[in-house]
Amino acid sequence: MRNKILIGIAIFGILLGLGSAFFMKLRIKSEPPAFKPASNPYRSGIYANGIIESAQKNGANVNIYPEVSGTVLKILAQEGQQVKAGAPLLMLDDAVQRSTAASAKAGIGVAEANLANVQAQYAKLKASWNLDPRSVSKDALDTASNAVRSAQANLELARKQYDAANALLGKYTLTAHEDGAVLAINTSVGSYISSQGGYNSYTGGYVPIIVTGNSDNNLQVRCYVDEILIQRLPKPEQMSASMSIRGTTIKIPLTFVRFQPNVTPKIELSSQRTERVDVRVLPLIFSFAKPQNVTLYPGQLVDIYIGEKIASNQ
Repeated sequence: MRNKILIGIAIFGILLGLGSAFFMKLRIKSEPPAFKPASNPYRSGIYANGIIESAQKNGANVNIYPEVSGTVLKILAQEGQQVKAGAPLLMLDDAVQRSTAASAKAGIGVAEANLANVQAQYAKLKASWNLDPRSVSKDALDTASNAVRSAQANLELARKQYDAANALLGKYTLTAHEDGAVLAINTSVGSYISSQGGYNSYTGGYVPIIVTGNSDNNLQVRCYVDEILIQRLPKPEQMSASMSIRGTTIKIPLTFVRFQPNVTPKIELSSQRTERVDVRVLPLIFSFAKPQNVTLYPGQLVDIYIGEKIASNQ
């Protein structure tokens, strides 16, 4: 009986080993990639990361900050809305400053009344002096004249104070600096904002209150070439570049616009204030024609390949 059990265990072990060997030889068929990875279309092309942004003659997107601090009272624009230069976008609580402006305006009335009073006194003294110089002393007449000039200066000061208070009151309304589209509104009604911007609880830093782009919705791409690759960049007139949209097989030809001749730390892609790795890059700006039926947004990351025009088809 014992021998039969041992023989059965041995047979089971042999079958288990053969089955394991058989299944280990089977190869699991890998699934095809979801999309074709971007490839370098140039023989000796340079790769760089890029960010799509609103096309600007200088700089990047327009970041709007308030010049005064306060609580957001109203938001008058929506993200994606087209706005004209000077259009109100956001209002802060201006109750205190409005009262200050009203007080300054009342001060003008006080100064005007004081001026009218001293002018009347001076006119009386002057008329009496014209009739009989002995009726009014020269010192009293000079004092009245000086009082008129002082009252005139006080009136001018009151008007300037009102103008300053009224100008500061206008700062409580954020307006569009130029015709464009509202790309982002980074605050909400009831939030406190300052000249540093608004606090973002997700990133733990301050961000612009409103970001706007150009009115034509034209886009450009800003890429960052590693400093060790700068010497391999073709001359601007010989430069050719293409942009690959991540997650797709779409490639868009680019046209060189300009470069910023200032090598800076590579912090744009991570938005970090301090750089952990000593990597410096040269920013290059390219324009492109947006293809139909392709959705692109400012802030989107893309892959850029830069080469020479003569090698673009090789």
